[in-house]
Amino acid sequence: MLKIEHLTKQYGDKKAVDDLSLEIRPGEIYGFIGHNGAGKTTTIKCAIGILDYDAGDIFIDGIRLKDDPIACKKRIAYIPDNPDLYDYMTGIQFLNFIADVFEVPANVRQERIRKYGDAFALTSDLATNIGSYSHGMKQKLAVIAALIHEPKLLIMDEPFVGLDPKAAFTLKELMHELCAAGGAIFFSTHVLEVAEKLCDKIAIIRNGKLIKSGTMEEVKGDESLEEVFLELVED
Repeated sequence: MLKIEHLTKQYGDKKAVDDLSLEIRPGEIYGFIGHNGAGKTTTIKCAIGILDYDAGDIFIDGIRLKDDPIACKKRIAYIPDNPDLYDYMTGIQFLNFIADVFEVPANVRQERIRKYGDAFALTSDLATNIGSYSHGMKQKLAVIAALIHEPKLLIMDEPFVGLDPKAAFTLKELMHELCAAGGAIFFSTHVLEVAEKLCDKIAIIRNGKLIKSGTMEEVKGDESLEEVFLELVED
């Protein structure tokens, strides 16, 4: 679903991402972990087409990103770590705007807005301006907007930041639902306990380089993910 081949992204003399290769297959929840500045967000922004890259290739659902970026973006949804939404819009206006962009039919969008709005206890606030929302409410709205066109690939950067425990549980359930339907998820997180319980596979990055990847069992063995992560990043 997402294939990254020898990705390199440079800022001046610094390689933010250095010859990184990963593959996320349908049905997989793939966690991406590393310290601050390791290259996680840069990798994610290259994968979704926000950042250009200096070398390598990215494929989404078999389509080369540089050959057909629009076709690739139709298949994905992205949730940033700090959702920067349109404060002057109401929640429902924003969701309809996103649904228009992805050409979601009116009857289908209404059903999905109701489903996800109720799931995140946000339905009653959708008529309110986004500017009045708390960070957690904005994060919930960003999640609903990401799911409204049923993406094949969901890419998230620290998706649990700002979510209350109930909303975090709901998001985990929806992640499993998306993968059970044949989709895939690639997300970064600092919450290693969540990654250990949730992910099928994991990749650890340090200073732009991939240092370990594989199934959860292959990566951590008999140790906890936290212990393995700290050993690897401190070597």
